[in-house]
Amino acid sequence: MTQPREDAPKPVEDGFPFILEQDSLANSMGLKIPNRSLMLIQGSVGGGKSLISQRMIYGLLENDCKVLVITTELTTRGWVEQMESIGYYVTEHISSGRCIVFSRYGIIADTVPGAGLNEILESPAWNEADVIVLDTGSSLMPKGLEEAGLVQLMQRLRKKVAVGHSLIMTADPVEIDDRLLHLFRASSEVVIDLATQLIGGEMKRNLLITRFLRAAGPLQSTVGWRVEPGMGFIVDITAVS
Repeated sequence: MTQPREDAPKPVEDGFPFILEQDSLANSMGLKIPNRSLMLIQGSVGGGKSLISQRMIYGLLENDCKVLVITTELTTRGWVEQMESIGYYVTEHISSGRCIVFSRYGIIADTVPGAGLNEILESPAWNEADVIVLDTGSSLMPKGLEEAGLVQLMQRLRKKVAVGHSLIMTADPVEIDDRLLHLFRASSEVVIDLATQLIGGEMKRNLLITRFLRAAGPLQSTVGWRVEPGMGFIVDITAVS
C-alpha cells in the first residue's frame, strides 16, 4: 500500500481554521469554519459585514487556506487597500495565488459586464478555493424567483460546496428577497447576525451567533468587537451585553 508523502496536502475534513494571534475571535466562534458549509453574515448598511468578512478572510489565509473573494462594493485595488489599512496585509497571499480577488468594478473602476451569480458559480477559480466569500452576496442574488426556483438555487449552492468548499455570504436584508433570505438562513450551518447599540454616545457592535453547527471549539452567543486602524479586529469585552 502506497504511503502518502509527508509534504502532501492534508485533507480538511472538519473545517477551515481562521485563528489569528492578535485577537481571540476564533476562540469565541468555533475555531474553524465547518467544511462543506454555508455561512451567512447578515446586517444592515454600516453594520460591519465587510469588516467581519475581511477578518475571516485574513484568518483563513494566515492558516494556509485558499480563498476566492468576490466584492461587489470595491474595486480590486480598493479592497486590497482597505484590508491593509486595518493591518491585514494580503499582497503576499495574492502573489502566491492563495487569495484570488474578483470585483464587479475591475481593478480600478472598470465595470465588468455580466458579473452575476451564475458566472461566479461557473468560474474555474471556485473549484480551486477552499472558501468562497461573497461580499455583499445579497446584491448578486436573483430576484423574483418562484418557490421552485428558490429551492433549485439552494440545491445548486449545496452541490457546489458539497465537494469540499465552504461559502461565506454577507447579506443586507433590504437587497434580497425575503423568501430567499429565510431559506438561506434555514439552510446555513452558520448564521451570524450583526447588532449595533449606542451606549453613552459610543457605538457598540456585537456579533450574535444565531447558529453554528459542527463547531470545532467553544462558542459564545455574543461577541463584542471593534476595528482599529493598523490593528484590525479587536474583541471588545465592554460591548458584550
